[in-house]
Amino acid sequence: MEKQRFIENFEKYSSFLRGYAYSLTKDSADAQDLYQETALKSFKAIKSFTVNTNMKGWLSMIMKNTFINNYRKKKRQNTALDSSLESYILNNYAQSEVMYNDGEMNIYVDNILEEIEALKDQYRIPFLMSYNGYKYKEIQKVLGGLPLGTIKSRIHSARKTLQTKIKYRQQELAA
Repeated sequence: MEKQRFIENFEKYSSFLRGYAYSLTKDSADAQDLYQETALKSFKAIKSFTVNTNMKGWLSMIMKNTFINNYRKKKRQNTALDSSLESYILNNYAQSEVMYNDGEMNIYVDNILEEIEALKDQYRIPFLMSYNGYKYKEIQKVLGGLPLGTIKSRIHSARKTLQTKIKYRQQELAA
């Protein structure tokens, strides 16, 4: 797609993107930053956009992924840096108020692992590969060239199945 046409199409969705950015960040300055970062990333990725496809969805996905990545980055920065004695004491104090029961957590993890193992191979293998950081194309190669849509669908189905089963198990444990 030529740049001028891309810019015109981008401007059509500008107000939507600004609103979506605000709905994600709940702060006008952060929303503006997210909008600008999305614009920059989308212009850099013009070649990866397929003409006559859903540009609004494509831009929304770029924005959502950017927001998630920025959130994770900030979260890592907040937990990794302790430059002063006072900060250390404050962080230590905040952690001491919450007590975790490792036994309950171990049961919860065991339940999740049991449910994953109970999945059929056609769902379990792509799900675990995705969980372990493999990209869809890498999973496709390992699984003998299945269509990407099939792989994505199986991973999604595995997630939904696990969510349902884990929620049911939690209700059983709570009762």
